[in-house]
Amino acid sequence: MELHQLRCFVAAAEQLHFGRAAQQVQMLPSALGRQIKLLEEDLGTRLFARTTRAVSLTDDGASLLRDARAILARVEAVESSLRNRSRTQGARRLRVGAIDSAAAGLLPSLLRDFRAKHPEVAVQLLEEKTIRLLPKILSGALDLAFVRPPDRADKRLEFQPLLMETAIVAFPQRHALAKRKSVSLADIADEPMIVPDRRSRPHSHDLTMKLFEEAALAPRVVQVADEKQTIINLVATRLGIAIVPRWTTRMAIPGVKFLPLRLKGSGPAGRLPLAAAWLRGSRDPARDAMLSVLEAKLRSYAKDA
Repeated sequence: MELHQLRCFVAAAEQLHFGRAAQQVQMLPSALGRQIKLLEEDLGTRLFARTTRAVSLTDDGASLLRDARAILARVEAVESSLRNRSRTQGARRLRVGAIDSAAAGLLPSLLRDFRAKHPEVAVQLLEEKTIRLLPKILSGALDLAFVRPPDRADKRLEFQPLLMETAIVAFPQRHALAKRKSVSLADIADEPMIVPDRRSRPHSHDLTMKLFEEAALAPRVVQVADEKQTIINLVATRLGIAIVPRWTTRMAIPGVKFLPLRLKGSGPAGRLPLAAAWLRGSRDPARDAMLSVLEAKLRSYAKDA
């Protein structure tokens, strides 16, 4: 029996809906279901009674829920105590996670300015997707993360909106439209489109779809890919074009040209939100010091987003 399995079980037991529970713990429903099944097999009992219409706890499940809550509360208390003791004893380490575009566009400037002001703090970095970064904050593996804020945020997490990243279009270098200074959605409506997988990158996937929908157009999707770097490489091979955040230009490879995307009117369309996330109620002087530097410099960082 693992702590991760217990957290999955508690979420499912409180929600009595695997889809909502998966959103709460930032997992795919199938992955959450696997963790529950492994837990049931390990304990040798059924924890949930499932029908086509409802999910309910068995007697063993109700008993485990009481114990699991107590176990997790105790674990969180121990973790919090050890983290606070480590910090009061002078340990100066900050574990930071970031999605790929923030790692390429925000972190280089932020880390430079933070290190100039706080050279005594050692920063460890992890680049991952939002759905994998948020559970690491909850587990204590990360102190701070720069993510796309989820539609349904876990109440155990604190989110601070930072900026909106501008969408641009990535073309093969020799594409006919790559010679222009900018393009509109009408210009690219018939072009083969490469889009992110919605399960792992819902914000980026929905950005492309919603832009075309609002323009009464339909994208011609020819390929779905998971990683941003993979998408850019596919563009370079002339498989199609892609709508990406502007900071993606910093991970550019030969054979790709980035152009501004002209949109009618202003507003959130064509922009992707970026937020800082951390464990609600936690105390961390190093994290707060980085957030202070970020707040002071955010306007200059946002100019390139």
